[in-house]
Amino acid sequence: MPETDAFSRRLGYTFIDPARLRLASTHRSYCSEHENVTSNERLEFLGDAVLGLVVTDHIHATYPDLSEGELAKLRASVVNTATLAEVAARLDLGSILLLGKGEDQSGGRDKESILADSLEAVLGAIYLDSGWESTQDVVLALLLEDITVGAERPGRDDYKTRLQELTAELGLGSPAYQIEGSGPDHDRRFKAVAVVKGEAMGEGKGTSKKRAEQAAARSAWIVLANAVEE
Repeated sequence: MPETDAFSRRLGYTFIDPARLRLASTHRSYCSEHENVTSNERLEFLGDAVLGLVVTDHIHATYPDLSEGELAKLRASVVNTATLAEVAARLDLGSILLLGKGEDQSGGRDKESILADSLEAVLGAIYLDSGWESTQDVVLALLLEDITVGAERPGRDDYKTRLQELTAELGLGSPAYQIEGSGPDHDRRFKAVAVVKGEAMGEGKGTSKKRAEQAAARSAWIVLANAVEE
């Protein structure tokens, strides 16, 4: 199919057994409307484990000076729903998903949870299709930039976490983020606003939702930290 062929090119991997990609793209909502169709949930389970091991193996070998705690923070900054959904969106994974009519009409192709879970299913499918090395190559091609950025100063530059901790300390509740995207799929730009207790506290821009949110969180953290010092 043209859609799956195009997706494979963006992914950088061609399936030996194309049926595995179809299974990886089959959401449970589609199965509820079609008899004798299996969802991608088992592949997602497998892919989650493989993804975690690839990233863990890579950062353990690449960053010998990081402590166990820093390694855990680095892995968490990469292996999470937001990051995986961003990667899936760049791959336009949503275009090949098999969704139920209701899920499709409600914007399921753009939902973070569905995109992230489906990407894990795709990785599980690659692992079954051709093993560890191929899966490792794909994972690192997709996530190496995020890993490298996160490794520069693990935890310290995670302003979303720092803002969360500061607002909790001040009794202001959890911050929320408003996101706007613009531009074509291959060159998206995002603007984020960090909202604390209903008030816009900081803005940020970036080439991904994650980076825009981090920039907004940094801006809000600076505002609140300065207010505390005063």
